[in-house]
Amino acid sequence: MSEPSRGATRFARVRARLEAAQPTDGWQGWLYEFCLFGFKQGWACLFGGLMLALLLGTHVFYPADAPLARYDFLTIAACAIQLAMLAFRLESIGEAKVILAFHLVGTAMELFKTHAGSWTYPEAAVLKIGAVPLFSGFMYAAVGSYIARVWRIFRFSYTRYPPGWASHVLAIAIYVNFFAHHWLPDVRLGLFAATALLFWRTRVYFTPFRKARWMPLLLGWLLVATFIWFAENIATFSNAWLYPAQRDGWTMSGLASLPRQRCFSGARASISRRFARRAGCPCCSAGFWSRRSSGLRKTSPRSPTPGCTLRSAMAGRWYRPKSSAHGFC
Repeated sequence: MSEPSRGATRFARVRARLEAAQPTDGWQGWLYEFCLFGFKQGWACLFGGLMLALLLGTHVFYPADAPLARYDFLTIAACAIQLAMLAFRLESIGEAKVILAFHLVGTAMELFKTHAGSWTYPEAAVLKIGAVPLFSGFMYAAVGSYIARVWRIFRFSYTRYPPGWASHVLAIAIYVNFFAHHWLPDVRLGLFAATALLFWRTRVYFTPFRKARWMPLLLGWLLVATFIWFAENIATFSNAWLYPAQRDGWTMSGLASLPRQRCFSGARASISRRFARRAGCPCCSAGFWSRRSSGLRKTSPRSPTPGCTLRSAMAGRWYRPKSSAHGFC
């Protein structure tokens, strides 16, 4: 594999060296691929992990009598993390745009949900809009950033993916219910069933090392939703926000919230793919490949840049051209 271009992030350069390794066959090769998978996953959720570390660290160590409110410190620290990641080339401009977009959307959603009493922010803040401290938008941005980055890093591809209009309608319905269930019947379980019905045959292909692996897309979303559920409990434990049932003392969010996170994982993925194909990586912005029962199709007329792992339209096999790895992913 050739070296990444000069515009590559530091991660792309490290990844290129790791992917150029030649581990032996057998258990050593499997172990190397597993460790590389963990490294790539850790990098994809770097911003979210740093945010959770900030929440826990300030909950334990931040002085109660500090002149700067803890929530304001979290906002400033999140902005500093973003600037540092850009300055040290740990993140691309395109990835920063994804984080900004999700921050704006998340803050708007927070304004509505706090007004409706779904949760509260119990601590004081100056850097806020209404009752919503500005650091809260970064929690949404962390999830959007992870989905957009993991999309490119593992070079996702799908088989039997439903029509684009159907997934978009489902994503819109999920977000409409997120707001409308305060006045109308909550159809969350119905949307959960619709998601399962629409995607039950869909496989997601991902490339940890050289060979493409696959799993049911619904299983992948369930795993993402489970990690978000754990992160949500860490955040409420650190007093980042509180649900009504936690005002008299912290308790874990019930597993009943998993269907909600499961639905939102699919909705976020649908939105994040739009950003992922436009941000930072010229080959991934060329579109994604999927095979349906009638054969292979591509969602964009543009040709991919060499260096991506793609489905071969002729033979239905995975291949990776050996030339000109661009290194932006």
